[in-house]
Amino acid sequence: MRVGTFVLAAQFPGQGQGEALHRAVRSAEVAEESGLECVWLAEHHFVPYGVCPSATTLAALLLGRTRRIRVGTAVSVLPNQHPVMLGEQAALLHLTSGGRFSLGVGRGGPWVDLEVFQGGLEAYEKGFPEALALLLDWLDKPRVAGSGGRFGFREVAVVPRADELLGDGPAGPEVIVACTSPKSVELAAEKGLPMLLGMHCGDEEKAGMVALWRSAARAAGQPAEVVERVAHVSAGVAQIADRPADAVETLVKAMPGWLRQGLDAHVTVDGRHRVMRDPVAYTEFLCGLHPVGTPRLAADRLAATAERTGITRFALMVEGSGDLAATETNVQRLGTEVLPLLE
Repeated sequence: MRVGTFVLAAQFPGQGQGEALHRAVRSAEVAEESGLECVWLAEHHFVPYGVCPSATTLAALLLGRTRRIRVGTAVSVLPNQHPVMLGEQAALLHLTSGGRFSLGVGRGGPWVDLEVFQGGLEAYEKGFPEALALLLDWLDKPRVAGSGGRFGFREVAVVPRADELLGDGPAGPEVIVACTSPKSVELAAEKGLPMLLGMHCGDEEKAGMVALWRSAARAAGQPAEVVERVAHVSAGVAQIADRPADAVETLVKAMPGWLRQGLDAHVTVDGRHRVMRDPVAYTEFLCGLHPVGTPRLAADRLAATAERTGITRFALMVEGSGDLAATETNVQRLGTEVLPLLE
């Protein structure tokens, strides 16, 4: 079982953005100290839901401050940036960290980001497959040309090469795809890439997406060893306490205010109607779905998810209290009290 944290750098009501970022950095440092496997960093723009606008930049900082733990993006929003630029950053982080970087990519949403960064709605609705293919070419080949509908350029040398890692280690950074629909599952499967599945999904839905991935991967001609060994990631929420009711109370007191403030700030690029979740009901739903409770309950829920879905990697949001000291304690307990129960 490979358990890590999912860091949004969430800005709770009454907090400053610097405070949210400080808590994000400290939670990652404590995650390494507590024996967790990975820190996954979210990326958002223009909203207090998460105040980290560049997951790769924050990853670079954390890779420099740590020595063992993996650091990944969950996710870098591909329609907002050029795949070659993102590929250069990923190769740089992979090589300079000794192979500890994972690149998670996704479509993001139909937000005003697409207007600000000039990607446009088409990049979100239709352009993800082309951008992903170009990114993968950049991480795999010595020279690359852009020949698609959106990205066209003459052949250039790939510098630095992701496969130039000194010593033992993977030939290039792991690439993982955030999947929210059958279409995105099939795209990840065609490329043989692991999926990141969202915290709003229950075990049955995740099991169905894993089954679809396996079927689509086989149909695309992926080797049996890729199909059998791929390591998908399940996102969730974790809050550890001596009593289940205390863990739930901590999140129900803090998360709805953050969700209401953060989600209300999202603006669509084309004015389309958005249906917002009820913040209290959504928090309670997450508490019932994920490792929220005693160490034993948390371990049992992680083990149950692994058994039902086959997923053994987890990215768990640990900052749901909104408090720095409580977040540090939560991470410590996840590493020192829950992990041993999963061995």
